[in-house]
Amino acid sequence: MPRPSRRSTRRTSRRRVRFALLVLLLAAVGPATGLGPVAPVAVQAPPDRPTGPVDPGTGTATRAASDTDGVGTTPGNPTPTGRSTTVPTAAPTAASLRLAGRRIVYSYPGDTPPPELLDTIRAGRAAGVILFKENAPSPEQLRLAVQMLKGAAQESPSGAPLLLMTDQEGGKVRRLPGEPVRSARQTGAAADPAGDAARSGAGAAGTLIDAGLNVNLAPVLDVFDAPDNFIDHFERSYGGQPEAVAESATAFLAAQQQLGVAATAKHFPGLGAAARDENTDERPVVLPVPLAELRARGEEPYRAAIAGGVRLVMASWAVYPALDAERPAGLSGAVVQGELRRRLGFRGVTVTDALEAGALAAFGDTGERAVAAALAGMDLLLCSARDVQQGDAAAEAIAVALDSGRLDAGEFSSAVGRVDTLRTSFSRP
Repeated sequence: MPRPSRRSTRRTSRRRVRFALLVLLLAAVGPATGLGPVAPVAVQAPPDRPTGPVDPGTGTATRAASDTDGVGTTPGNPTPTGRSTTVPTAAPTAASLRLAGRRIVYSYPGDTPPPELLDTIRAGRAAGVILFKENAPSPEQLRLAVQMLKGAAQESPSGAPLLLMTDQEGGKVRRLPGEPVRSARQTGAAADPAGDAARSGAGAAGTLIDAGLNVNLAPVLDVFDAPDNFIDHFERSYGGQPEAVAESATAFLAAQQQLGVAATAKHFPGLGAAARDENTDERPVVLPVPLAELRARGEEPYRAAIAGGVRLVMASWAVYPALDAERPAGLSGAVVQGELRRRLGFRGVTVTDALEAGALAAFGDTGERAVAAALAGMDLLLCSARDVQQGDAAAEAIAVALDSGRLDAGEFSSAVGRVDTLRTSFSRP
């Protein structure tokens, strides 16, 4: 084939330039002239960035926490508002939605699980359900509801048990009638606090087992710093000394877990400095505790709880400027990854407090809060507004974030794996 002349080559080059300019012009004026915009060119993600779902055990290695000794921020933290920097343009893939659902704790109104929740469970898109007093107007109705939930889980692809949970701390915070009757404050003031706490933990386990539940969102490890402050007023703290709180809380959780009910240590890294009116359920709370004091008092009971094998840890929604001045603990990689996982060595399941809490008012809607919590390293997302759609919104948001690559596929897989390990540790119905 003859080679083209230089003149024809130059003509061809000029034509290409004119064509490119025409395309750009049409792109600019198309909407105004009715011609329509030129379709954008798809940009592929870098080949080393996972963009799709990964089943547990097959994902890439997780990223290490930032080397800050738990102080400051980590690269995976969301913006201060918690709002996504990208707008989802498509529905999540079915595979990502199934993975996402395995990180969601649902709730529902009334005394009977609604059909849409049972369908979600049957599809394998729920990790668990939290129950409240309104879900248990009588022991008989609660047993019926739990049977329905367990039956739906048995029909799911894996058949794995659901995490069926409630708050059975004792004293004023009991969702179900029965043990433990004594509050943490009463236990801490007893002649034998550890023995009393062990009996309370065993009592809590008995109450949950009778109801068919397997996770208790207790005990509270907060060390109060002033009598009658927020956590002491409701008698939810074992005391004002970290050693005493550690002894009682560990005795409670060990006795409970020996009987087969998983315990949850809360609210990391501690709400003991919150004043009487500083309730994160209602509004933002900032606790400017110096770092040395926070670690020596607030975090110290968690060392004992982790050594004692506590299976879940719930993060607080308060802001701790000594660790992260912009984000509540449960949205902060510095707190979850830096302090809890790397510094204290916790390897179990992390769980958020309620996603609908007033403390998160500046961090967007349910979906945006869910993504922010997942970015920070929270495994389970607690949707406790008694609205099944809240759980669906959280699942869809983190599924979209997984598809887009905003949430790392390897880290996502590890979180699902930790939750699945907890679920499968319980005997099937």
